[in-house]
Amino acid sequence: MEFPVAVALAESVPTLPTGPGWWFEPKFDGHRLVMYRTEETVKCQARSGRMVTATWMDLAVAAQSVLRPGTVLDGEAVVWVDGRLDFAAAEARRNATPRRASALAAEYPAYYAVWDCLAVDGVDLRARPYVERRAALLDVLAGARPPIQPVPATEDVEVARVWFEQLQAQGVQGVVAKRAASPYGAARIWRTARHSETVEAAVVGYVGPAVQPQRVAVLLPDGRRVLSRTVIAPVAAELARHIVQAGPGRRARTDDGEVYTTTGGGLTVEVVAGTARHGHVSVARVRA
Repeated sequence: MEFPVAVALAESVPTLPTGPGWWFEPKFDGHRLVMYRTEETVKCQARSGRMVTATWMDLAVAAQSVLRPGTVLDGEAVVWVDGRLDFAAAEARRNATPRRASALAAEYPAYYAVWDCLAVDGVDLRARPYVERRAALLDVLAGARPPIQPVPATEDVEVARVWFEQLQAQGVQGVVAKRAASPYGAARIWRTARHSETVEAAVVGYVGPAVQPQRVAVLLPDGRRVLSRTVIAPVAAELARHIVQAGPGRRARTDDGEVYTTTGGGLTVEVVAGTARHGHVSVARVRA
């Protein structure tokens, strides 16, 4: 298996799919984390492919005694505060400097909600069906305790609907639907029904200095390329880090003819659904 791992993604849908062959999992609000155990250590990778082991060192240390070498897991690093998922606390952890990382880990200990097993004992499982990978995940984490545990899963859509309705109070975003027979692939192979009125969009460029972008150009799920409204300072700082790392871009235009500078790096943001009706979107958060 080559690293960094290209992760599977989900497409937003208004309602949960029905019919045979679907499995459902609660959607936790945190930061995507691929974890792999080598002979010597545990490494953590963000959705973008960036290595973030130092950021989530408490999870890496916990996994050292749980996972066998050659195991690769996919899931979400989350933080619970007063019995509720706290995305702001997870965001603070993700953006911490190395000096602050250990202090924040003590203040906001992380948990790893695991939903997929991509490899066991060095054997790549990504071509196998979801149900086989799920069985492997439960075997790998048999007897595991917090902070590393598999997410719940069901093939009963009525149970999934109960989760959707009742788990929102705990900060659960919605429910993810996955085909029982589907392999794992770097595409939008899953379906997500969310409570939040946001959709994911790929960042393709920016307006302003690379070190302090004022707006970003995004590719929406419907294929339109538009500019965002002015982004708030914390979002701008997070975007700048990725834009600078991606290197120089070129001049390009949105579908409406507005000029921006291109950028790469596979960065994704959540934008408020419906804000693009008049040409621009509002960025809610960065998904690294």
